[in-house]
Amino acid sequence: MTGLSASGKTSIGTELVRLWKAETPNVVFMDGDEVCRVLEWKDGIDDYTRDVRHRIAWRYSDMSAWLDSQDINVVCCGICFFDDVRKRNREFFSGYFEAYIDLAMEILRKRDKKNLYARAFKGEIKNVAGVDLMLSPPTAPDMVIDNSEDGADLSAIAAEVLARATG
Repeated sequence: MTGLSASGKTSIGTELVRLWKAETPNVVFMDGDEVCRVLEWKDGIDDYTRDVRHRIAWRYSDMSAWLDSQDINVVCCGICFFDDVRKRNREFFSGYFEAYIDLAMEILRKRDKKNLYARAFKGEIKNVAGVDLMLSPPTAPDMVIDNSEDGADLSAIAAEVLARATG
């Protein structure tokens, strides 16, 4: 494991999985974009509606529960702005830890590698989280991460998440 996702990007999630796998091999990385691609859950931008995102959030939760029942640790990275899903996760999983990455819209727009925010603000696409699809941030995450600094040490952030989640 190199700390890269299948798309070739390093993230806090990929770093967390890399560090956790060094301690125990039973760790699975569930990246929202990758899972949707592999399972063909979303075919186009219109498939990102709030209702579809809600159904997919439940699917992530169900898949994670299935893996958890087999004593497999899951690092699930994605946008989940649904209180009912987060509440169920917290009540259901053997060890649930929620880390919320808090980023201002100006930072998201600056780091817009997929060009989603630029296109959404021009009105070219719809259903973009934080633009025309309003988010409900978690009310009581176990950890809030400020990832606004360019060049942040993702390994150090991931190590802190792991220490808090497994400590």
